[in-house]
Amino acid sequence: MRIGRICGGVLALALLAGTAWAALAPVSAPSRDEIFVIPHGTWARRMAGSQVEILPAEIRLTLGLKDILVLVNHDEVPQQFGPVLMMPGQSFRLPFAKAARYQFMCTAHLSGQMSVTVDPPLATPWARVWFRVRELALRLRDARPGISHA
Repeated sequence: MRIGRICGGVLALALLAGTAWAALAPVSAPSRDEIFVIPHGTWARRMAGSQVEILPAEIRLTLGLKDILVLVNHDEVPQQFGPVLMMPGQSFRLPFAKAARYQFMCTAHLSGQMSVTVDPPLATPWARVWFRVRELALRLRDARPGISHA
């Protein structure tokens, strides 16, 4: 019984320390670019009947941290994103300066649409905690096959 209490106390202390670190430690990134790749053969796979989804339906960015969306077209056909036509081998960079939710027409999606949500800067400790939790969840989601995120 006593060992259980000690283990529970150690676990609670570790959880508290981890939350304190997540709240107080600054968040940084090596680059402000959030890069997504349209892989070679996407168009051919779709024409063959595959319902392949290569990009997430919603992309989340954060001002001051990851606020530049970069799309890279490695496919053999042009892809349209909003008013921009990306030829094979081209990339497109779109910096965001305002926190908001944006809708774009996107031929790389089966639905033809993509949402980009730009969150405000991480100004509070809780914002840093939730950002780190969301990033962990996205990494786990993107670890599954199909989504091509550079």
